[in-house]
Amino acid sequence: MMNIRKLLFSATTLVLLLFFSVAKAQQKITIVAAANLKVALDSITTVFKIQYPNIDAQVTYGASGKLFEQISNGAPFDLFFSADMDYPNELKKKKLTASEVKMYATGKLALWSKKTDPNIKKMNTLLNANIAKIAIANPATAPYGEKAVESLKYYKVYEKVKNKLVFGENITQAAQFATTGAADIGIVALSLVLTPNMQKERGKYYIIPEKSHTPLEQGCVILNHGQGNPNAVKFYNFISSKKAGAILKHYGYSTKK
Repeated sequence: MMNIRKLLFSATTLVLLLFFSVAKAQQKITIVAAANLKVALDSITTVFKIQYPNIDAQVTYGASGKLFEQISNGAPFDLFFSADMDYPNELKKKKLTASEVKMYATGKLALWSKKTDPNIKKMNTLLNANIAKIAIANPATAPYGEKAVESLKYYKVYEKVKNKLVFGENITQAAQFATTGAADIGIVALSLVLTPNMQKERGKYYIIPEKSHTPLEQGCVILNHGQGNPNAVKFYNFISSKKAGAILKHYGYSTKK
């Protein structure tokens, strides 16, 4: 009888240990982020996982405007990393956030092409006769597309090239148009230009001066769904760490000192 009790106790203990182990392993956070962040944030989540091995950070990427709409309509995400400050601040006004909006980086635009070297004529490259299609992100939903239009207008080439513009759903798709030949040149995020995938395409790029557009300040925020989730707070804080900052800088972003 005693042996049976010991066996039952051991089995119960084992079940409880397994339960708590599984529960611990199942800690997760859901993150939605602007497409320009794809490689940088993937790298950051990898480093985060090393520091917090029991937290599963699941990231989905898209155009900031479309992600904003999903969140506004009740999508259950814990954190939002936008390509601007406006969308997170709008969510805060709607009382859909559980933290302050934090600026985590400032992005940059670049002209990129396999067909021509944009360093020679810079923005006037877009006026070349052999440039038939110019890829940018949709300015209605993607901040990088909005800033691209601002730059085109600043250099007084917008009216001359507006019929050449082809719009990607987000900045990653705009870059894909340029790399695959669906467009002759693209106005894309410098962060994407510096990724291994684009570097192996052997294109040339020109960094568009930041004076030509309003700052590409990018903000993040904990959403209501992440309220009370300590793991969401950990990731929100981690984005301001030296490790995350080093990765962001590697991919061409500026960060707060």
